[in-house]
Amino acid sequence: MSSIAICWAALVAAHEVLPALADMEVQGERLTFTVETPLEGFVAGVDLGAVDDTNAAPEADTYDALRALGAEEMAARFRTFWPEMAEEIDIEIDGARVAPELEEVVVPEPGDLSLPRPATLQFFVPLPEDAQTVRVGWDAAFGTLVLRQQGVEAPYDGYLEAGAVSDPIRLGGGDQASGWESFLRYIPVGFDHILPKGLDHILFVLGLFFLAARLRPLLWQVSAFTLAHTVTLALATLGYVSVPASIVEPLIAASIAFVAIENIVFPHLGPWRPVIVFGFGLLHGLGFASVLGEFGLPSGSFVPALIGFNIGVELGQLTVIAAAFLLVGWAWRKPWYRQVIAIPASAAIALVGIWWVIERTLL
Repeated sequence: MSSIAICWAALVAAHEVLPALADMEVQGERLTFTVETPLEGFVAGVDLGAVDDTNAAPEADTYDALRALGAEEMAARFRTFWPEMAEEIDIEIDGARVAPELEEVVVPEPGDLSLPRPATLQFFVPLPEDAQTVRVGWDAAFGTLVLRQQGVEAPYDGYLEAGAVSDPIRLGGGDQASGWESFLRYIPVGFDHILPKGLDHILFVLGLFFLAARLRPLLWQVSAFTLAHTVTLALATLGYVSVPASIVEPLIAASIAFVAIENIVFPHLGPWRPVIVFGFGLLHGLGFASVLGEFGLPSGSFVPALIGFNIGVELGQLTVIAAAFLLVGWAWRKPWYRQVIAIPASAAIALVGIWWVIERTLL
């Protein structure tokens, strides 16, 4: 595994693409959609379904320039773009496609330009008399859509991957997913937030991998990490623990640097390592909770969805370990493994962690 590749991948991962959140509600004779999402990616033409970070897109410079615009100017740019976007929004009422109409755009003033600028977009479609169902989706280039039905009993709550279209949704409610359906639905969501989107968690797991050099101590560390982040993920998403991202994110970066530096300083696994890993796992669980907080979990099947998400996270971590083992596991018993592979890789991971601490606190 190339140390340079690890550093480069991490340095470009600063503007993560998050799902758009859409609340759908019948209001009189129309169906209204209120969408919370950054608008710059749409206007810049970034293929949000193909990239995980806007810095990786060819339109990155345009995207960043738009994020620096004032609120009114950015809103005006979006209104100009809207007719093009409306053609790619797929809404069918009882099987007949209808064109959405823009109602309102609210863009906040630019703040920290290293962070996305969520805006509020509201549009609607007219409802014919006695309308029964709706299907919703949009172009894959607009990215993932979290669609939440409001104002009805047993509401629909869906996580639509880029380009996906929902099944017919009853406008009067009743399409709430069962616990089993939510469990299965959120496994890939959790996996996706490790591979490919969870680069900080990936680097932490790789930090554990490069010191272990044997399967049993590696599994002990991963088990401690898993147990810890499961605890804080559950507590945070249930509302019992709340720590600002401005505190959690730098600490997660510091945990990555710490583990990697420890790999360099200590040639063997110390008895304190699982305890340290457990403590850092508590931090990473808060990080996962902040991700879930961006789009929420279905209220009617919260626990099954949470368990499914966590299992997806674990599968993602195990995939990272399996890939690393396939690449360099054969060299574990070689006398040069530590000098040639473990130390350079750990040094690269440590540099990334240190840079993230600086970026998340000072820049």
